Amino acid sequence: MKFIKKFVRDTKAATAIEYGLIAALIAVAGIAAMTSVGTSVKSTFTNVNNGLNP
Repeated sequence: MKFIKKFVRDTKAATAIEYGLIAALIAVAGIAAMTSVGTSVKSTFTNVNNGLNP
């Protein structure tokens, strides 16, 4: 019975899960941003390449 009471009061696991979810959300946002920037950079380099070729 003491184990169950102690387990219910323990918030370390909940905090770790919350930090994990926040890290996952930041990773997804970073990947989305990098994909968007990558597409723009690719387009810019393609335009420069086409401008340099006669």
